Amino acid sequence: MFSKVSVPIRYQGIVRTVDSDVCVVGGGPAGMMLAVLLVRQGLSVSVLEQHADFLRDFRGDTIHASTLNLMDELGWGDEFLRLPHQKARTLSGVFGDREYTFGDCARLPGKHQYIALMPQWDFLDFLAGKAAEYEGFTLLRSTAVDGLLREEPGRRVTGVAAAGPDGRVEVRARLTVACDGRHSDVRRLLGIEPRVYGAPMDVLWFRVPREAGDPEGVTFIVGAGIGLVLIDRGDYFQVAYVIPKGGFEQVRAAGLEALVENVGKLAPSLAGRGEVLKSWDDVSKLTVVINRLRRWDHAGVLLIGDAAHAMSPMGGVGVNLAVQDAVAAARILAPHLRAARDGGAIPGAMFKSLDAQLTRVQLRRWYPTAATQLMQRALGKGVIARVLSSDQPLPVPRFVQLADRFPILQGLPARGVAIGFLPEHIGPTT
Repeated sequence: MFSKVSVPIRYQGIVRTVDSDVCVVGGGPAGMMLAVLLVRQGLSVSVLEQHADFLRDFRGDTIHASTLNLMDELGWGDEFLRLPHQKARTLSGVFGDREYTFGDCARLPGKHQYIALMPQWDFLDFLAGKAAEYEGFTLLRSTAVDGLLREEPGRRVTGVAAAGPDGRVEVRARLTVACDGRHSDVRRLLGIEPRVYGAPMDVLWFRVPREAGDPEGVTFIVGAGIGLVLIDRGDYFQVAYVIPKGGFEQVRAAGLEALVENVGKLAPSLAGRGEVLKSWDDVSKLTVVINRLRRWDHAGVLLIGDAAHAMSPMGGVGVNLAVQDAVAAARILAPHLRAARDGGAIPGAMFKSLDAQLTRVQLRRWYPTAATQLMQRALGKGVIARVLSSDQPLPVPRFVQLADRFPILQGLPARGVAIGFLPEHIGPTT
């Protein structure tokens, strides 16, 4: 398919070699969306996913309106929405004893005036199923990347080395795309570090039963020194219990009973339901990080999604940005990847031409990434930090009061969350 690379390090054991136009590391939203868009255009793509399946709790389960629009553009919208999901149509918060609405998705343009709440594993299984309809798609599960293949030591990356369920695997490709999250192995192997921005909180995730008559969609509840988010998942709530940054040990020392009691105080309708939490094993901790790479590409490698820019869980926008990154990358890179494939062995000039396009992806996606992170940092400093550092209930933020009083303003927060900055579209090359 292309000139053979020389591997500077030889591993012990069985080595399986896979040749692909593109090697995608990580089977999350960015990786699976990129893979399906590229194989639709006749390119061969290998996806390496370190887990055996997509069944992990407490991943981002929001499918934003902009992503639903992409499903429609691909012709999959009706089929996709037959998967079980709930619809969040408003953004609201409880301050004291009153609920304020500050975002209304009915004011969004287009067909999908809501955010779909769907288990991320269903979303990823759907994309994997669509990709599997094409001959050029390979999904390697339980396969963890632990090395980079290079033309020569320190030179252009030409694939990855990994440990698979049946032994060593080498995937050789013209382009490697790191979609392996905020703890990216590819980023570590490249020896690069993102710039880290402050985040005032961490989040504890757990489930409590949901009953008829409970709030639908997503509800934010603010108390003295604590915050709570209830995410409607049909027969249960996925609860985000917001704590001060680095405060988990203090919360744990206070005991599980104190956590359950606080949930009941903030959301009286849930009082007693927290008894389903039998031990700390029922609680997962998310260390909140906001960071961004200065440069998203290196010779032969592109980093997108959380591997390039980790987001706060506020609004669940990280999933949306990852998907949008993938759409932009596929649209910009596919023609050049096809040209490289059709040209046979790639001379140095062709490599340089392909690598030059990687910078275009970052240039396209830098503004929505930076703008979203700036918004998250402002909310973190202006609202979340004040909530978590106070022993008194936070006064209702001015923007919440204004949006509740003047409903026309509710379209702005709804658009910022459900569509985002600079949404991508499926063009003729994707």
